[in-house]
Amino acid sequence: MSESDVTREGVKGARPGRDAPADDAAGHGRHRRRRGRGEQSMVPEARFSSYYGKPVLKRPTWKSVDIAGYLYLGGLAGGSSLLAAGAQATGRPALARTAKLGAAGAISASLVALVHDLGRPARFVNMLRVFKPTSPMSVGSWLLAGYAPLTVVAAATDVARRYRLLGAGATAGAAVLGPAVATYTAVLISDTAVPSWHEGYREMPFVFAGSGASAAAGLALAFVPGEQAGPAHRLALLAAGLEMGAFQLMKRRMGLAAEPFGQGDAGRLLRAAELLTAGGTALAAVAGRRRGGRALAVAAGLALLSGSAALRFGVFHAGVASAEDPKYTVVPQRERLRTAGTD
Repeated sequence: MSESDVTREGVKGARPGRDAPADDAAGHGRHRRRRGRGEQSMVPEARFSSYYGKPVLKRPTWKSVDIAGYLYLGGLAGGSSLLAAGAQATGRPALARTAKLGAAGAISASLVALVHDLGRPARFVNMLRVFKPTSPMSVGSWLLAGYAPLTVVAAATDVARRYRLLGAGATAGAAVLGPAVATYTAVLISDTAVPSWHEGYREMPFVFAGSGASAAAGLALAFVPGEQAGPAHRLALLAAGLEMGAFQLMKRRMGLAAEPFGQGDAGRLLRAAELLTAGGTALAAVAGRRRGGRALAVAAGLALLSGSAALRFGVFHAGVASAEDPKYTVVPQRERLRTAGTD
């Protein structure tokens, strides 16, 4: 069997030590031919597999609740910080307070999820011993270490109604770091060898940016009175368009590596994400044009929050599924080699 036998449909050949000749004639290398019918295969069609069925990549050992939750909450926090700064600058105190509290709560819960996955807090502290600009994990750790205190200070000063200058500075600082917090996790997972994460490295940050902004808009729509929620309505429309557009573009460009996005748990979660995000956006648009549309706004907010969470969990599960099946690693590699003319 040569490497060229590996196709998207599977390997045309026998697995080592598994596929035996169908009869003695095949065992001696002779081929039966029937006049007018071409060569007849003497072995059954083989399913794609790696050596002895072993995965090519080690399956990610991250806990789905911890790490997918960490991805989601980081996006919610980053988007909320941007919304809080805008609300503060335009004189919408209820929106600003909700967004500040949302950012502080989300990033705190995100850190708890990360530390829980690491096993003990000391491991997160150890990640701060060095700073490596080429490592998304190192940059992300320092980003969280700087961003989380700013969100807490911004929220605390707003609730206490004291130290307004300090609070304004913390709100501005959190807004500067917010976009990076919302998207660096996309760079982090794309920097791995997991096929369905790595192949989406170009569009994944835009998907996460849209998802984070959509969640932040959802939080504001659910908890802020309608007269101050105008920016949240507009943000919901922009964020949903960015999230859904970038995700569809990413899947089209990824080819075979996008297949896990439509299968199993990942497929169900991502279909739910599309429905929730599209439905929440439509409700937000309707609620923004009606007086007394508070119930619609709350429904829109909850749908957007749920849609963003479903997207992050779906992306996480798709990556794990792609690592477990060796064809998502081997076939794209060979296609790239053929394209480059080196295979």
